[in-house]
Amino acid sequence: VWTFMNEHKVLGALIIVAAFGIVAWLIDLIMDNVLRALTRKSKFHLDDAILDILHRPVWVSIVLVGVIAGERWLSPRPPFDFIFIAVLKSVLVLIWAQAISRVLLRIVDDWIRHWREAGRHGSEMIRLGGNIARLVVLAGAIFLFLSLWKINITPLLASAGIVGIAVALAAKETLANFFGGISVLLDRPYRVGDYIILDSGERGEVAEIGLRSTRIVTRDDVQVSIPNAVITSTKVINESAPVPRFRVRVKVGVAYGTDVDQVEEVLLSVAGDNPLVVTKPEPRVRLRIFGDSSLNFELLCWAHRPHDKGRIIHQLNRAIYKSFDQSGIVIPFPQRDVYVHSQSE
Repeated sequence: VWTFMNEHKVLGALIIVAAFGIVAWLIDLIMDNVLRALTRKSKFHLDDAILDILHRPVWVSIVLVGVIAGERWLSPRPPFDFIFIAVLKSVLVLIWAQAISRVLLRIVDDWIRHWREAGRHGSEMIRLGGNIARLVVLAGAIFLFLSLWKINITPLLASAGIVGIAVALAAKETLANFFGGISVLLDRPYRVGDYIILDSGERGEVAEIGLRSTRIVTRDDVQVSIPNAVITSTKVINESAPVPRFRVRVKVGVAYGTDVDQVEEVLLSVAGDNPLVVTKPEPRVRLRIFGDSSLNFELLCWAHRPHDKGRIIHQLNRAIYKSFDQSGIVIPFPQRDVYVHSQSE
């Protein structure tokens, strides 16, 4: 009788597992034929990617649930029943933690791509939110794993609190950089592609804004990494804000007696002929000061991009020198006359 009952239980367990296997096969067919056809007709590509990610976890989970149900039917002796069920459920937790994490990563990547194609800024915050969500999924998976194995997490939480305080004290600078990065991402004093000047004198294009540091590339093609804690506690000049253009100032002196109207006309003509100079707002000329030996003018114009500043100043200085020479305008230089008096005996 005992043998018959055991054989009956084994047969029942196999039937249960086979039934769940058939259901998993049907679900697999539905996902491959019906849902796949619906996602192909959709205008969005994200649903295809999500279906690809969830395809295998769904039917594998159904099979594992069938195995768990079959094990319940067999009712093995402890502790084999607890160990077997805990192992299967742990596998389910790992499968779905990985699947949800991949789905979140795919959604974040797609969201960032659309965000950038629309010309919007702040994609770094989307990436940060996605990373935080994945950490929450990981923490939830660890909590479920410990619960499945009947591990008391209260002492672990108390130990984690002590360890957290020790880590916070040891990694004070790292945490300061992390929160500084969040402050930069929220406040957005600059964006990727902007030209900034730090209080220490570094000037360059923002290449990357991370949670720990900001990287800029100087005009010498040198990458400089600045900790975000330093960024948030120093003065930062953003040459690309509030509008994406940069003011260029070219100072030049002419000799006293020169026709000031002619000087202004020549300087404006030089600025107007330069293709790198913005036409709106228009270039302008100002007579700034009466110098010791010259009338000091300043040509004011705007560049499309801050990193064109050096090239524009070079081109304007060359053109001004040639135009002054052709127009007979003299650029004076400091000089002294020395008189030697002979003293008669």
